[in-house]
Amino acid sequence: MSRINKNVILALLTLTSSAFLLFQLYYYKHYISAKNGAGVSKSKGNRIGFDSTQWRAVKKFVMLTSSQNVPVFLIDPLILELINKDLEQVKNISHGSTSECKFFCVPRDFTAFALRYHLWKNEEGWFRTAENMGFQCLKVESKDPRLDGIDSLSGTEIPLHYICRLANHAIHLVVFHERSGNYLWHGHLRLKGRVDRKFVPFRKLQFGRYPGAFDRPELQQITVDGLEVLIPKDPVHFLEEIPHSRFIECRYKEARAFFQQYLDDNTVEAMAFRKSAKELLQLAARTLKKLGVRFWLSSGTCLGWYRQCNIIPYSKDVDLGIFIQDYKSDIISAFQDVGLPLKHKFGKVEDSLELSFQGKDDVKLDIFFFYEETDHMWNGGTQAKTGKKFKYLFPKFTLCWTEFVDMKIHVPCETTDYIEANYGLHIWIQLRTIPEIQCLMLLQCRMSANSTRQAVATFQELEHDQEDLHK
Repeated sequence: MSRINKNVILALLTLTSSAFLLFQLYYYKHYISAKNGAGVSKSKGNRIGFDSTQWRAVKKFVMLTSSQNVPVFLIDPLILELINKDLEQVKNISHGSTSECKFFCVPRDFTAFALRYHLWKNEEGWFRTAENMGFQCLKVESKDPRLDGIDSLSGTEIPLHYICRLANHAIHLVVFHERSGNYLWHGHLRLKGRVDRKFVPFRKLQFGRYPGAFDRPELQQITVDGLEVLIPKDPVHFLEEIPHSRFIECRYKEARAFFQQYLDDNTVEAMAFRKSAKELLQLAARTLKKLGVRFWLSSGTCLGWYRQCNIIPYSKDVDLGIFIQDYKSDIISAFQDVGLPLKHKFGKVEDSLELSFQGKDDVKLDIFFFYEETDHMWNGGTQAKTGKKFKYLFPKFTLCWTEFVDMKIHVPCETTDYIEANYGLHIWIQLRTIPEIQCLMLLQCRMSANSTRQAVATFQELEHDQEDLHK
């Protein structure tokens, strides 16, 4: 009897110990872990995926930025795409009601956030706090391109990227800077000196392979996997910008060298033309943006940006390029509605279309339409007097953003090839003015221009021939 009682007692003790152990595990999982995760969903039941390295790194980063009042916003393409697929449902999720990690737990090496630098008040304090929380951070700096046009300030460095690693996951914080064209810009992530190239898999970064430009996004706060984050209010537009965001700077150093050889024209007439041309360009940009038509600086306007970082004062017009597939049937009426009457129309949509509109102060807007072939592009021209047609060939090119006369605007990324196709190779032998190039192209001769005034005089003799040629 006593032997049976001992076995029963041992069995009861075993059952009791097992039950207590299970209770401890349940209590730890559903109460203690939730308590230690401030700002994280506290829903009861199974919490799937919240033990992932990715989610824990993002959670700590969100806690870090919140504690330091750093207004970062999510720009990670993969996560934004997932959120956008079910955006309305995500927006209706309240804080603390998430039971499954659907977004931040997706396997990946990085999560990308962005910061508008002028809103960051305590960079050093943020860095110290990040390290105290276990992050290992890398800061990437470079010179500020906004100051390249000012000799005394052209070496000033600014932060461009931060990469903060926690365990096996890293947060990529892209630093956006304000530009005068009312847009946001981020720089190239270029590693310097003794930086550990194995710190993270840099080649997998979504941002920083080249400088980028973005419209300033309006933000909204939502709860994602139990974490409150800011995202672009229009994630579709932001996602569409990413693959087309590449930015190239004006060549300020070369422009200064040009003006050392050829003095800039600062006469009253030149200043008045530049002002009128800038206003015409801004009006054209607003009109085409409203129509949803891509365009870029072409011909002499593109040359002015590339060679002088400014409008060429003796060009007398503004030149734009448009892909023919982007042509809209109401483009002429749209320009007429904003006060730009049609001056001439040559060709047709199927072949060699060119439009010219009359702006104020006798400044024209010329729009050349480009056609794509298998291995090249071309735009056509018609000679006004004879009706003879010309075809101008260009190597294939893509579009990049740049800043020109305080505007975010497109130029061909392969700018050198584009300009050489437009004006010939002679321009790169010496930094010549437009009249010299026209002389080389139209008359196949060389001229000597010791000053800008001589060049302008030559241009006045040649401009009628050049106008006929391009028409």
